Amino acid sequence: MSRPAPAADRIRSQARLDTGILLRNGEQLIVSMILPALALIVAVKAPYPDLGPGARVDVAAPGVLALAVISTAFTGQAIATGFDRRYGVLRLLGVTPLGRSGLLAGRIAAVLLVEAVQFAVLAGLGLALGWRPQVVGLLPFAVFWLVGTITFVAFALLLAGTLRPEATLAVANLIWVLLLGLGGVVLPAAQFGAPWSAMIAALPSAALADGFRAAFSGHGLPVVSLLVLAAWGAVFSLGTARWFRWSE
Repeated sequence: MSRPAPAADRIRSQARLDTGILLRNGEQLIVSMILPALALIVAVKAPYPDLGPGARVDVAAPGVLALAVISTAFTGQAIATGFDRRYGVLRLLGVTPLGRSGLLAGRIAAVLLVEAVQFAVLAGLGLALGWRPQVVGLLPFAVFWLVGTITFVAFALLLAGTLRPEATLAVANLIWVLLLGLGGVVLPAAQFGAPWSAMIAALPSAALADGFRAAFSGHGLPVVSLLVLAAWGAVFSLGTARWFRWSE
C-alpha cells in the first residue's frame, strides 16, 4: 500500500501550486504589483499630501511594501479563498493527506514567496527613485513582515470564511482602497492630526507600515507597533477559528 508523502513535501507542493496560481492571476497582479508601483511613483513625485519629515521616498517606499503585504496576504487571499470555498476546493483538500493545517501552511508559504517577488520589484523601483534604506533594518523588517503576513492572512480567512464569495470580492477590494487612503499606509498616521492619528495608528495597516518605516530608517524594532499588529493577528485568528466555514 502506498503511503502519503511526508508532511513537508505535501506543504511544499501546495505552496508551489498556490504560488503559481497567484503569479498567473492577472487581476491579482494588478492589485499586488502594478497599483503599489503606481502608488509609489505618485507618492514620491507629487508635491501633496505632506508625508512628514524626511525625503518623500523614505516615507513612501516602506509604506508601499506594507501595501504589497496587504494586497497579497489580505485582498488576494480573501478573494481566492472565498471562491475556493464556493466550489468545494477547500472541503476536498481538507480531507486529503494534506489536511487543513497543511493547506493553511502551504498558502501562507505561497503568500510569503509572492511577497518576496513584490519586495524585489518595488524595492528596486524605490532605489531607482532615490530610496536608501538602512541595511541594519532588515531583521526588524523581517519580523514585521512575518507577523503582518500572518495577521492579514487571518483577516482574509475570517472574511472569506463568513461571507459569500461575491460579498468577499466587494468588501476585500473596498477595504484595500480604504486602507490605502486612510489606513496610515503610504500617508503615515501622524499626518492625519488629532484625534484621527491615534485611531489610525491603532489599525494593523498603520502598525505594519510604521514598523517598516522604523526598520528601514535605522530606528530598530518599534515595540508598540509590533504589539498592535500582533494583537490584531490574535483577534483575526481567534475569529477565524470560531467562525470560518470550509464550505457554504
